[in-house]
Amino acid sequence: MSHNTWLHKAAGVIAKPLVNTPVTPNQVTTVRLAAGIGAAVLMAMGTQYWMNIAGGLFIASMILDRADGVLARLSGKTSPGGHLYDLWADAISNGLIFVGLGIGLRTGTYGSDALIYGVIAGGSVASVLFLVLKLEDLDGERAGEIGAFFGFDPDDAMLLVPVAIWVGWSEQVLVAASIGAPFFVVLFVGIFLYRRKNPKNGR
Repeated sequence: MSHNTWLHKAAGVIAKPLVNTPVTPNQVTTVRLAAGIGAAVLMAMGTQYWMNIAGGLFIASMILDRADGVLARLSGKTSPGGHLYDLWADAISNGLIFVGLGIGLRTGTYGSDALIYGVIAGGSVASVLFLVLKLEDLDGERAGEIGAFFGFDPDDAMLLVPVAIWVGWSEQVLVAASIGAPFFVVLFVGIFLYRRKNPKNGR
């Protein structure tokens, strides 16, 4: 993940006032994780009302995900353990939101297949973050980063989930994620295998 995206700028509004307070980056990560899990639970309720709220809560979770890192850098409280906790929180939150969406849409067009799509999408997203951890084992912290484009990080694509829900494209985004997310798994598996074979070239 890059550090100069629009979401990071929004996160700075939260993080900067916390620099000289007892609040730690790990505490922010914990709130982010709670918000992400809460969004998934609300998503699973299946009504448009609760799914709309879940979308807003998930965006808040994404901003908090950036805020913990911003706070860590500004306060000098960065740590390998905090970075690892952040990645696990990402994997859980980003994976569960699709599972929750699949559960919520089980009475829709795709029936019980919606849950399968949700598990595929969520499992794939979590797998990508697991592969990022493996890349960091090979080449060090941040080895799995992909640069930002026009102020957006590839991970910011998760913003499409709440936006799609708000405009009534819940089923479409679920199916698209169940197809697209596995391709990113294949991509990161390829990157991992290449760097494992060529560690010096992968740095």
